[in-house]
Amino acid sequence: MESGMGKELASGSAGGPGGDPAGGSVGRPADGSAGGSAKRRTLAGVVVGCAVVGCAVLGGVLMVAPPGRGGPSPAPGPVARAETAVGAGTPASLPDLVALIGDREAHLRAHPGDVRSWAVLGAAYAERGERTGDARFYPKAEKALRTSLRAKPKKNVEAFDGLAALANDRHDFRAARKWGEASVAASPKRWTAYPALIDAYRGLGEFKAADKALARLVRLPKGAAAPRARVLTRAALVYRDQGQREDAAAALWDAVALASAPAERADCLVGAGELAWERGEPAESLRAFEAAVRADPDGHAALAGQGRALAALGRTPEAVSAYRAASEKRALPQYAWELGELYESLGMGGEARAEYDVVRTRVREGAAGGVNSALVAGLFEADHGDPEAAVRLLREEWERHPSAAVADALGWALHRAGQHQDALVFATKATDRQHVGAVRSAPHAYHRGMIERQLKLEGPARRHLEEALRVNPYFSPLGVPVAKEALGALGSV
Repeated sequence: MESGMGKELASGSAGGPGGDPAGGSVGRPADGSAGGSAKRRTLAGVVVGCAVVGCAVLGGVLMVAPPGRGGPSPAPGPVARAETAVGAGTPASLPDLVALIGDREAHLRAHPGDVRSWAVLGAAYAERGERTGDARFYPKAEKALRTSLRAKPKKNVEAFDGLAALANDRHDFRAARKWGEASVAASPKRWTAYPALIDAYRGLGEFKAADKALARLVRLPKGAAAPRARVLTRAALVYRDQGQREDAAAALWDAVALASAPAERADCLVGAGELAWERGEPAESLRAFEAAVRADPDGHAALAGQGRALAALGRTPEAVSAYRAASEKRALPQYAWELGELYESLGMGGEARAEYDVVRTRVREGAAGGVNSALVAGLFEADHGDPEAAVRLLREEWERHPSAAVADALGWALHRAGQHQDALVFATKATDRQHVGAVRSAPHAYHRGMIERQLKLEGPARRHLEEALRVNPYFSPLGVPVAKEALGALGSV
């Protein structure tokens, strides 16, 4: 058994920059500091009562410093920090991840039968792929996690958790739900499975199930409680899906204050920035993203968020620089897509086409690592390529992941392909309260309004286009001018 497991070890580990990023500070926005629903106050009370896990029990292993003779225990090193973060499902700094991967690879060459170390290595590979956008780490992650699972197929909660996180990273939400539910069934009082399971339910549009999973996470016994910041970030996502944006913002800013490491703090700040962006508040969004970059300079999502906000504020050269920096940190197709549309809005057609070529290259590279980019690729092709191909791609994705985001994308692709009546069916699913609750998305409302205008449904078209611009007047450098022009033609004031 040991020799067979040893052969599974992926050879070599990639290097990375050294040093820990410095933190930053940013003030809580006014709308997130006061008020809030009774539901949020109840959650906050429970969360404040939770035990902070920190470097305590992770994956059933208690990590304690050796007893000393007076004075504080030494601070954990990069391997311990990364293992704590990976075990908790929270972001780890890239230098710490590199150290952990190298440490576990060396350990497994000498001890290939260490089941838990295979799970830790797999989770670290997955996190490295998520942090850098290098899809080559995902097959290595799956191989390591499945090696652990073969050696211990039952109640291997570390492997279950790792496979759930990996599936979420690859946008395979059905698989993530399967592994998350398996982990909860094997150890229902162990908190680490719940965040990935909540993410999986949200990816599938199963918002009631996500809410129930959050409730179970909050009610865990004190000794099994999750770190408070981790609970609050997931609570914020659930609140956002329920249309409770102020509660979501308050939970995120509480999480920022409670985060125990710079990378985790940056992750919370990115969430706050994205929520402010959805509300159409680019200046507030920019402040949160800038603070996230100060906390973790390797954070690609914060840099891309800066690009989005800077473009909305008319600071175009800075926006381009931020997008390019984000792409250097992580080669996501949507970063090139957003930069291309910014170029196109400025009349820079050649630069836009070059970025659009990059989008297709990155989609192919992601697919080679098992990443499902159907949603991004379908929306992109609908606007900048082959709408018929987008329809085929998104119909398959709808069968796998029938969420509001996929309904919106499929409806838009059908519209661009000339199938307007069918398009309205899916655009309605993406925007009505029966399917998405109280969530209001400017791009979704824009898509529905444009489809209704094509069908000469002038009243609904006007209502939804106005809603898009009311929710976020900056939602797209290409879509906003089109929405305004369409409203002018419809006679809107």
